[in-house]
Amino acid sequence: MKTMLFSPGPVMVEDKVRQTLLHYDICHRSPEFEEMFVRLQALILKIFEADDSYYSVVVSGSGTSANETCLSSVFAPGDSALLINNGEFGERLHEILTKHNVPHINYACGWACDPDLAQVEEYLKNDESIKYVCAVFHETSTAMINPIPELAKLAHKYGRRIFVDCVSAAAGQHIKAAENGIDICTSVGGKCVGAYPGSAYVCAKKEILESLTPEMGKTVYLNLAKHYQMAVAKHQTPNTPNVNLFWPLEAAMDHIINEEGLDAYIERHKECTKIVRDGMRELGLRFLLPEEKMSNTVTSVFLPEGKDVAAFIKRMGDAGYTVYAGKGKYYDMNMFQVATMGAIYPEDCRKFLEVLKTKI
Repeated sequence: MKTMLFSPGPVMVEDKVRQTLLHYDICHRSPEFEEMFVRLQALILKIFEADDSYYSVVVSGSGTSANETCLSSVFAPGDSALLINNGEFGERLHEILTKHNVPHINYACGWACDPDLAQVEEYLKNDESIKYVCAVFHETSTAMINPIPELAKLAHKYGRRIFVDCVSAAAGQHIKAAENGIDICTSVGGKCVGAYPGSAYVCAKKEILESLTPEMGKTVYLNLAKHYQMAVAKHQTPNTPNVNLFWPLEAAMDHIINEEGLDAYIERHKECTKIVRDGMRELGLRFLLPEEKMSNTVTSVFLPEGKDVAAFIKRMGDAGYTVYAGKGKYYDMNMFQVATMGAIYPEDCRKFLEVLKTKI
């Protein structure tokens, strides 16, 4: 039985993306790889809606590896960060900054809670060492969208930069990196793009990348300066990459940009999510967030009183549908999450609801 992944990663992939896993073997130190790498870089910029003032690199690893590549590489002695932390993946950024001894203000405003922009401004006014405001675009643990344009404006008002974890947002939301003034952003193939886990990427302002040195990086492999310098000099990665995952990433992004179109791709995800949410409302289920705070692709919803989330997820799995249990305190509140990412279409969502009705 085919399992349908209504989970926020890994996701359903198009058949043509899956077929690229059968691509013949190539060496990463070859013209063929270099040509593909350049094509992929251009697609990444389009996914983020960046302009030619940006540059992209690919990092072999999960979305966390792209985040760690950036946050372990861009701070000089005396620099600090202001972290907007309102969910599990804000906590993940906190862990990265802490592990690499980057001084930072951990503004923990509460899961599913908006940051107070006035408080953010106070932090920026009062601490000149802050170099980056760091935030998660789509906080997957709650399915909430953070106010990235407003945070970027505040950062730039005080001459600072903004780093944005777009791991579960890119291709599901309009990132508008250039329009919103995002300085550095990250994502990965195994989310909304509809490729596989393990192919992460970074999009950043060229002026930032040009200012980095390998010595600023606190790791060997996840060193943003090394990735940038090798990409510019040779269209290569500094170490051996997971070449077999580059092909699916290119195929998935090519599908989005050159076949379906980014606007249409995002609209399809919104349509699928609306179908799922409308069906859940009809079943009387309660959402964690008001509609205006929800992402285009993930819905956090509570089971009826007295239902056990672990048993429910097993029933759904036995029926061929994978959904996520809520994280942290939400697990104990019997919350679950449904994602419509990647190769999921409206008819898939209608079938999902028919199964959901019988398993609650």
